[in-house]
Amino acid sequence: METEFFEKDKLLIFKILDEIDDHSVKTIRRKADYDIEKYMPKKVIFDFENVTFMDSAGIGLIVGRYKFAKLLGAKIELTKLNQSVKKIFEMSGILKLIPITDMNINEITA
Repeated sequence: METEFFEKDKLLIFKILDEIDDHSVKTIRRKADYDIEKYMPKKVIFDFENVTFMDSAGIGLIVGRYKFAKLLGAKIELTKLNQSVKKIFEMSGILKLIPITDMNINEITA
């Protein structure tokens, strides 16, 4: 997972690079929690562009980060979901809590 923080906007972006399953969730969770607490962002975006597989562990990962970020005053958004990942989030109902953004992350870095 790659992390980018934009101080000016207090925006933290997590670019997930692997499949999301029981094994990878532990590493992603630790890194995400550490960075959320370290940077204290106003907004956290999880970028799923490179995620080719996600099981129910991914739902728990995002719900847990949602609760943790909310506790610290941040909002969470999801971006670049492929159809299978989006379907899992839709079936779980998580998209009622966490919006999908169409924000072009490359525009932020320019």
